[in-house]
Amino acid sequence: MTELEQNQMDNENVSMEAAMESVQEVQVGDIVKGEVLALEDKQVIVGIEGAGVEGVVPAKELSTLPVEDISEEVKVGDVLDLVVISSIGKDKENGSYLLSKRRLDAKKVWEDIEKDYEANKIIEAPVTSSVKGGLVVDVGVRGFVPASMIDDHFVDDFSTYVGKTLAFKIIEIEPSENRLILSHKAVVEAEKAEKKQEILGELHEGDVIKGQVARLTDFGAFIDLGGIDGLVHVSEISHSHVGKPADVLSVGDEVEVVVLSVDPGKERISLSIKANLPGPWSDIEDKAAPGTVLEGTVKRLTSFGAFVEIFPGVEGLVHISQISHKHIATPHEVLHEGDVIQVKVLEVHPDDHRVALSIKALEEKPEEEKEEPVEESYEMPEESTGFTMGDILGDALNDNSDEESE
Repeated sequence: MTELEQNQMDNENVSMEAAMESVQEVQVGDIVKGEVLALEDKQVIVGIEGAGVEGVVPAKELSTLPVEDISEEVKVGDVLDLVVISSIGKDKENGSYLLSKRRLDAKKVWEDIEKDYEANKIIEAPVTSSVKGGLVVDVGVRGFVPASMIDDHFVDDFSTYVGKTLAFKIIEIEPSENRLILSHKAVVEAEKAEKKQEILGELHEGDVIKGQVARLTDFGAFIDLGGIDGLVHVSEISHSHVGKPADVLSVGDEVEVVVLSVDPGKERISLSIKANLPGPWSDIEDKAAPGTVLEGTVKRLTSFGAFVEIFPGVEGLVHISQISHKHIATPHEVLHEGDVIQVKVLEVHPDDHRVALSIKALEEKPEEEKEEPVEESYEMPEESTGFTMGDILGDALNDNSDEESE
C-alpha cells in the first residue's frame, strides 16, 4: 500500500468517526425535531434530526384533540417538535422510537395554565361534553367543572352548556395527575358583585328606573335592577290596599320603580311602584265634584260617622248627621263595615285629602220629621282623621235646606 493510499484510508476513518460522533444518542424523555417522511393510516413516520434514525408518531399522539384524518394535521416535509416516549427496538420496522406531539403540546399547555393560575387569570374555553358530575372543558388539556361550580343557581340540565365558550376561574391544578378543576360560578359571582357595586354607586334617591320582578314574598316584591335586587314593600306597590304582592304582581313582570333610598354599606335598595303612579287624589275634583253621586264601601265606623271608600285609596267621611234623617245614636245602628252604599259628594278638599259625603241627601225627608237641634258633644281628634270640627259638624249647623230641595 502506497503512502497516498494509506493517507486516504486514514482520512476516511477520521470522517466516519466524526460522523458517528455527530449523531445524537436518543433517550426516552428527550425533546427532538422530526421531519415527516411518510403518512400511514394510523401513524406518521418521521426522521429524527441529528440522530440518523426514524421514529413513529401514532395518530392518537398527534394532537390533544381526536384525530380522524392524519393528512389534515400534518404533511410530508413538516418538521415537528416531539418528545420521545419509548424505544421500540432498532430491528423493528418503520422506526426505532415511539414519539408524541400531543404530550409535548400538553406540557406547554400545563405550563401556561400554571402561569394563569398563579396570576389568578380568568380563562375562556369551550364546553365539549357533559357527564354525570358536571362539564368537560377543552383548554388544550381536559378540564372539569363540577356540578356545584357550573353556575350561581341550580342547574338541572348540563347539556344546555355543551358547545358554549365560557369564562372560567382555575380552582385546582395538578399536571402530574392531569387534574384541572374549573369554576364558571366563581366568574359569574365576581361579575355580579362588580355590577352590584356599580349600580349602588349610580343610584340616587328619586331616580326612576325599570326592573323585573325576581321574587315575591308576603312582605313585598324583589325587583332585579340588572345586577342587584331592590325591595318594593307591600305598602309601596299600590295606592290601594294590597293583601299579598302575588295578588297584583307576577315573577317576570317588568315594572317602573322610584328609588326611595340606597344603602351601599348594607347593599340595600328600597323602591316604590306606587310613587310612580298617579295618586288617587290627583284628579279627585273631576271624579268627585260636589253633587256627584257615587257608590262606595263602608271601611270604618266611628262614634262620629262612617268612612267610605269611593275610589281605591280615597275615603270620604259621612258624618253621623248625614247618615239618616232619623236620629241615630251611633252609625252602627244602620251601617256595617263592608256595606256597599250610595253617597252624595258635599265638599271636596284635594290638598287636605278630604271629601265630605252624605247618605241622607239621597233619601227623601219624612214630612213629619222636624229639625232637631244638633248636640255639640262630638269629640274627634283632628289628627286622627284629617277633618276639622267644622268639617265634621258641617251641615249639621245649617238648616238642611239643601237636602229638602233635592
